[in-house]
Amino acid sequence: MSDPDQPTPDHRAPSPYLGLPERRGAKADPALVTDDLERFAAIDRAIDADRARLRARLDRARRDPARDGQEALDRDLEVRRTSAQLAVLGRFGVDACLGRMVPADGGTPVYIGRAGLRDADGHTLLVDWRTPAAAPFFAATPGAPMGLASRRRYRWANGRVVDYWDERLDPDAAVGALAPDEQSAFIASLGEARTPRMRDVLATISTEQDAVMRAPSPGALVVDGGPGTGKTVVALHRAAYLRYADPLLGSGRGGVLVVGPSEPYLAYVADVLPGLGEEGVRTCTLTDLVPEGRDAGAEEDARVADLKASATLADAIEPAVRWYERAPERPVVVDTPWLRLVVEEADWLEAFDAVEPGTAHNDARLTVWEALVDHLVERADVGEVSPSQLRRALRANDELVRAFDRAWPVLDAAGVVADLYTTPAYLRMCAPGLRDDEVLALRRPDGRAWTRADLPLLDAAHRRIGARDASLVRRRRAIALEAHAEEMDRVVDAAIESDDDGEGLVTMLRGDDARFALVDESTLPELPSDPLAGPFAHIVVDEAQELSDAEWRMLLERCPSGSFTIVGDRAQARSGFPESWEERLRRVGVRDVRVAALRLNYRTPAEILAEAAPVIRAAVPDANVPESVRSTGTPVRTGRTRDRDRVLDAWRRSSPDGVACVIGDAGFEGDDRVRSLSPVDAKGLEFDLVVLVDPDAFGAGVAGAVDRYVAMTRATRELVILR
Repeated sequence: MSDPDQPTPDHRAPSPYLGLPERRGAKADPALVTDDLERFAAIDRAIDADRARLRARLDRARRDPARDGQEALDRDLEVRRTSAQLAVLGRFGVDACLGRMVPADGGTPVYIGRAGLRDADGHTLLVDWRTPAAAPFFAATPGAPMGLASRRRYRWANGRVVDYWDERLDPDAAVGALAPDEQSAFIASLGEARTPRMRDVLATISTEQDAVMRAPSPGALVVDGGPGTGKTVVALHRAAYLRYADPLLGSGRGGVLVVGPSEPYLAYVADVLPGLGEEGVRTCTLTDLVPEGRDAGAEEDARVADLKASATLADAIEPAVRWYERAPERPVVVDTPWLRLVVEEADWLEAFDAVEPGTAHNDARLTVWEALVDHLVERADVGEVSPSQLRRALRANDELVRAFDRAWPVLDAAGVVADLYTTPAYLRMCAPGLRDDEVLALRRPDGRAWTRADLPLLDAAHRRIGARDASLVRRRRAIALEAHAEEMDRVVDAAIESDDDGEGLVTMLRGDDARFALVDESTLPELPSDPLAGPFAHIVVDEAQELSDAEWRMLLERCPSGSFTIVGDRAQARSGFPESWEERLRRVGVRDVRVAALRLNYRTPAEILAEAAPVIRAAVPDANVPESVRSTGTPVRTGRTRDRDRVLDAWRRSSPDGVACVIGDAGFEGDDRVRSLSPVDAKGLEFDLVVLVDPDAFGAGVAGAVDRYVAMTRATRELVILR
């Protein structure tokens, strides 16, 4: 059985750009496609020319000898920018063309692409899909044609058009020939075979999806919709659109982060953003935000999970850290070769005050140390001893160093959290709002036996404490800078000595700005960095209905602007979602909340949705169950658990393409074509066939109903339930 989307030999095809299957042969009529084929050929030539031009520019930039300062930075930026453009052109050829729109006034058709493209004479061949000029292609409807007579959308495979659909938008406008059967062909395409990666749907973004995609970035936009409504599609396309069109999210503004529910989800959507021309958007799960997340297991105790889900537990980190930032109770006597200094509590507190608010504990160590040394030098009667000599002596004094290490020690973020869990008195002191029974419930013998419920507390600790080696690296950088400054002093002395009057430009090098401005920072020790620490200009959160208050705090800390795209479905919240989106988000600190609802299901056939709707409405009566846009005529099948392999074997024989999933059978090992997932890990994914094993074992209550509903609505063609 052949793939219906793959081109078949068609001797009538007038161009290598057409690969219409035999059953769509009528669409190869020259009256329908001649203009398109001419445009495709022009696009092909322009892309080849652009590739050659970009390769030459990249070669020149790479051959350009590395320089210091701003010139070196500009060179690196040019290399990255040109490489990114080449990557987009390498990913697509003529299939960068999404479709065309024909103006109602009889003007020249406008072709829409994944990126803008001009020919050698400057004529526009493709209009970038993210520009305002392209908006009517997605937003026009027969009721609001937006100046368009018709619209055509292409479907490509292996660089050839395998289908296209025409829509007449303005009934009063004169239009040329239109392809027959446009609507039923499009609906039929929704049920075609899936692959392990999300299929490309940019050309078929609907009007309601486009409106959400192009909404302004300030504040929080909730994209609310049931299974199959395209929430994830909208969120990812919105990320690409905002990166291009919104100056608030442009280069240097902090970037965009997409937070997904699971690793299978990230693998599934991995090609979407690069396919939209966006290589710079970061993607992760919540477990990626802290180092301990990768090894964290599930929290088995529901009561403990609820305690950790509260944002208030993270408030214990501040007093937990402050407990370690304490001046010595007794004066510290420091002997130097020239005098004895007594360091009192007031001296320590003045040094502590030098730390800027919001500075991580470990990052602040060098600031506190230098402030303490400077303060002691300032108040000392040094006589003929130079301040620099006394400063060096104090820095090398073992007694002062030991006292400082006790007053402001290097902390380990995970160790502080582990101490809270293993030492009830410490937790009680840092979280006085906890009852005694709650303190005891949180206690565990192994403080580092991390669960996913611990991640918000760990994240708060990492942000407040900083990297363990940050202080050491900063100290090494300071030593290197000081050594450079001393070398600069010697160079300046020699330069002034050689100058006749000792005046002029060379004396300007005495200033501190000049002493440090010429440092090559690439030679200094690198400070620890975390690319997911933020701040980000915008964050996209998928399956947001599952986030706890504490997890929301993790994201809010990374997005000070409060600009979010929040994707979810209240009916798919395993722990329940009794509030409205506005109530829930405002409670956790998300500002300026707007809600956009998606109500059409493009994934799930009506036959499957009819079986799934009662399952969720029994537990969540107000569930937003969407309306399916298509019917397959294939009913939901049932059977026994022992039928699993027989069902899969029959599917493999009848369907050489596509992917299936067994949900609910942990003992089943999947392969390249048949996945094995839990209902939780299946969220956000879709499969041609879903075999749901023993759904009653998912349990009662909201969580069990949600798991069954999610599992049932992953299928795009067929659902088999085995009990």
